[in-house]
Amino acid sequence: MEVILKKRVETLGDEGDILTVANGYARNFLIPMQLAVRATEKNRRMLEHERRFLSAQGEKAKVRAEELATRIAEVTCTVERRAGENDRLFGSITSMDIAEALSSQDIEVDRRNIELDEPIRELGVFMVPIRFHADVTANIQVVVVREESP
Repeated sequence: MEVILKKRVETLGDEGDILTVANGYARNFLIPMQLAVRATEKNRRMLEHERRFLSAQGEKAKVRAEELATRIAEVTCTVERRAGENDRLFGSITSMDIAEALSSQDIEVDRRNIELDEPIRELGVFMVPIRFHADVTANIQVVVVREESP
């Protein structure tokens, strides 16, 4: 039986793939679990329509991501923290701290898009990559300075 996968199935393939599987596997597992639908002519047309729609949406998202990436590349993010004698921070700078500092500059970035390998634990200047889209990544300069004590 030919089926169209609605979701990724580890052993079979990705969403949108058209596969031939055993009748029992399709009837008893894939279709009841909402993982696939029969590959009828109507479902094939619907799949093609969804692919065109999603590719158009993907292009728009990529253009927006590129615009935001160029805007981000020009910005410097400054974070103030208390530090000890050897310029080591009391605590650390995480992706959430960077996202909050950017939001104070009217730039909204999801903290999960900030690709910080490990938290920043010392004073200095760091380049941190931010992934806006699968193909669009920008680096932002994060400056960690000592907080002035009152």
